[in-house]
Amino acid sequence: MTALARWCLRRRIVVILLWLAAFAGVAVAAGMTGAAYSNNYEVPGTESGQASARMAKAFPDRSGDGDTIVWHTDSGTVRSGAVEKTMRHTLEKVAGLPGVSEVQGPYGAPGTHGKQGKHGQRGDGGSDGSGGSGARQISKDGRTAYASVIFDRPTDDLDAAQVRKVVDTAQRASGYGLQVELGGAGIALTEAPRAQLAEIIGLGAAAVVLFLAFGSLAATFLPIITALAAVGTASAGIALLSHAMTVADFAPMLGMLIGLGVGIDYALFIVTRHRKGLREGLPVQEAAMRAVAVSGRAVVFAGATVCIALLGMLILRLSFLNGVALAASLTVVLTVAAAVTLLPALLGLIGIRALSRRERRRLAEHGPRRERPTGIAARWSGFVERHPKLLGTVAAAVMLVLALPTFGLHLGTSDQGNNPATSTTRKAYDLLAGEGPGARHGSGFGPGFNGPLTLVGTLDGPQDRIAFSELPQRLRDTPGVAQVSGPAFDGNHSTGMITVVPTSSPQSRQTSDLVERLRTEVLPEAGTGGSPAPQVQVGGITASYDDFASVIVGKLPLFIGVVIALGSVLLLLAFRSIGIPLKAALMNIAAVASSFGIVVAVFQWGWGSELLGLGSAGPVEPFLPVIMVSVLFGLSMDYQVFLVSRMYEEWQLTHNNRRAVRVGLAETSRVINSAAVIMIAVFGAFILSGDRIIAMFGIGLACAVALDAFVLRTLLVPALMHLLGGANWWLPSWLDRWLPRISIEPPPEQPGGVRLPGPQEGEKPIARV
Repeated sequence: MTALARWCLRRRIVVILLWLAAFAGVAVAAGMTGAAYSNNYEVPGTESGQASARMAKAFPDRSGDGDTIVWHTDSGTVRSGAVEKTMRHTLEKVAGLPGVSEVQGPYGAPGTHGKQGKHGQRGDGGSDGSGGSGARQISKDGRTAYASVIFDRPTDDLDAAQVRKVVDTAQRASGYGLQVELGGAGIALTEAPRAQLAEIIGLGAAAVVLFLAFGSLAATFLPIITALAAVGTASAGIALLSHAMTVADFAPMLGMLIGLGVGIDYALFIVTRHRKGLREGLPVQEAAMRAVAVSGRAVVFAGATVCIALLGMLILRLSFLNGVALAASLTVVLTVAAAVTLLPALLGLIGIRALSRRERRRLAEHGPRRERPTGIAARWSGFVERHPKLLGTVAAAVMLVLALPTFGLHLGTSDQGNNPATSTTRKAYDLLAGEGPGARHGSGFGPGFNGPLTLVGTLDGPQDRIAFSELPQRLRDTPGVAQVSGPAFDGNHSTGMITVVPTSSPQSRQTSDLVERLRTEVLPEAGTGGSPAPQVQVGGITASYDDFASVIVGKLPLFIGVVIALGSVLLLLAFRSIGIPLKAALMNIAAVASSFGIVVAVFQWGWGSELLGLGSAGPVEPFLPVIMVSVLFGLSMDYQVFLVSRMYEEWQLTHNNRRAVRVGLAETSRVINSAAVIMIAVFGAFILSGDRIIAMFGIGLACAVALDAFVLRTLLVPALMHLLGGANWWLPSWLDRWLPRISIEPPPEQPGGVRLPGPQEGEKPIARV
């Protein structure tokens, strides 16, 4: 690490140019090829996946993407002459726009309902898939109607500008008591997340914290420049990666969220150590080399733990999560690389200006000085040492209370009904469902209209076809079913399709219960004349999400076990202790559970979600637990490494546990808390992204970091370590002989002939780990 730092310092211009060239090359390549993001959550082998595949093969004209134009009038009906004339003219204009293949409305010639969107798309604008007459596109009370808009290409390939013209053209018909809204996966492209706003706010908050910590503008911008270089290169790289494998459309924003947080933090640790060396009188190059050699090792170790936790998603063998894991890991790898190469080059470039003017003046007037932990950090460390039982109990109680909502976690569909109330997709969703502000009894098409279930039957003979033809009547008598359409058959009558509209919304537990009831009770008993029931599979949005969630939940224990085991092995090798990895595992689980409790309260229970512009209450995305567990375990391990490594140094020197915990907490709490505040600011800013999924990550990660830094690492962990005493560092002798030795920090050096204060004078030694 020292040799790398020396090379980067001596050839700092070359290093900076190499990073600029790498960013420019990857960005140009990504710009030329574009991105190919996908939200296909399908899991091979699930019932909904099989139904979708069978449907696409037998009914290709009914398996594509569909968007809707919805109009509603409070006075009269949509069949009135004025409304019909206005909407006929509007639909004709929309049909003639570039990118629009067909518009199927309720007036004139019989129309066809919109098609069910591909599995995984968040909201489909509503469809019953029946293919009935245009009269079915008008609600029973005659106040609401819709038309299906079919684009000439899949949603992932649509031009957002063309979709925006469709929205603008349709909404010009609004007024004089007529409300026009649009919904569907394609229309959602016009409500793309405001990533730039979140980034700017997060970076601005981070800059304020860095300036307060450093007092130097030059030092303040170094971590930000380093993080931006890494995240920018990674974002372009993720776009290229999307051509090679399935990568979710939120992966770039997730990468930015993680990369900005950890990138600024990693640079903060190195710059802090560099500034310390300058205040002790080291030359600029020696201080930078020492900072990278010491803190750089910890950064590499911490980055490795984050990548291991993220790559743990690969054991789930889900293509959708594989892309997210590799995309996020790529971002972390580049942030670590930038921290240990680009950052030292920049440190050499700014020279002594890494210190504030006051610090430079003090250094010139009074010479080098040694630092002792003083102020709030030292007083807090002593307070924890005196009251470990009380403070440990309070911290544990806080974490337990916050974790309680996690037991009510409901994984499921998050659709356009959860969008902000001001969005056109949310208004269209509510109009179709007959819900929302101003909705009247009997208005709309019912809550289940936005997410119908599709029953696809494989018919092997006449008995199967008869049984399938009789199935709709049985379904109409099933609790939870509002409407049944079909059956429809393919050309050779080997495949049949029935559309079931539930009485409840796609995201409700009642709809999930209906899916389970159909699969376990109704369909197995659908045979006739003593013949076995035909093979019928249940598909649709709710069924697909339920299947995906079931697969995730089934594999979650294995995933968490592997991540905990790998992280514990790394800590065991680093600190040669049984107790340290066990406490780290417990603390990580506590941070994850408590942060999920907050996510459940905000998003599932709706506590403040509308006030924050995050839409209405709804279930939590099925993939959120896996991704958040990966990220949180990695980030929690970072703080564990930075905190305990200093305690371990002092333990190696004195074998006094009370002193080791006290000194370690006093000397690291300030930088850990500063790093945590930066992460909280960056993560919290992504609440303003306008995307519900990214907002879930932002709130969950921000709360987890806050609890980890201010409750666990500065309160509960040191309290437990005081109570356990020397048992913290116990390791069986046979295991100690068997384990390989790794080093997070190098042995102390005395570069440049500058005398470094010994431990008896207050300076911490750099011990081998």
